[in-house]
Amino acid sequence: MKIIMLGAPGAGKGTQAKKIAEKYQIPHISTGDIFRANIKDGTELGKKAKTYMDQGLLVPDELVCDLVVDRVKQDDCRNGYILDGFPRTIPQAESLDAALGQMGESLDFAINVDVPDEHIVNRMSGRRACVGCGATYHTVYAPTKKEGVCDVCGAELILRDDDKPETVQKRLSVYHDQTQPLIDYYRGKGILKDVDGTKDMDVVFQAITDILGA
Repeated sequence: MKIIMLGAPGAGKGTQAKKIAEKYQIPHISTGDIFRANIKDGTELGKKAKTYMDQGLLVPDELVCDLVVDRVKQDDCRNGYILDGFPRTIPQAESLDAALGQMGESLDFAINVDVPDEHIVNRMSGRRACVGCGATYHTVYAPTKKEGVCDVCGAELILRDDDKPETVQKRLSVYHDQTQPLIDYYRGKGILKDVDGTKDMDVVFQAITDILGA
């Protein structure tokens, strides 16, 4: 079962990917994890990626695809995997399809966790992070016992720059420009499945398992 997760930043796709990985016993693969593992292990691909990252440059599509393909060839991916955060663009999707095709494989599902922009802005602007221990909360969905104070260590809570409405809007506009076209791309291939990401986390997960099958 080879799955890719799609959805805007803050849609909750990472959370769902972890739950899917746990239920179906397949690895949850994020590009960030792949980069870190290859750099830590000093692999040839890792060294190449590091030269770009050290200069603050984006790692080229071809190299990202090589890293992902190298990862999905590993033993723990025999029964499938979930890709989270890749592909982000049509050229990346085409490179991945071509590489998988050479291995005689293809993706089975592209799960799109669909959440309207305004919902994401509200959801993310309610997030709070502890300056002391890093615990995260939400003013509506996971509030602290005492407002503005961490339940764990008693330190102050802040709204991170990443979660400020203006930053979230910028991230969403990048997503719509670059990543949204993937939804049409995978719909055209007949593997796209939409789920309503505004619902409760467990309801969203149930909808996903209904698609994937018990």
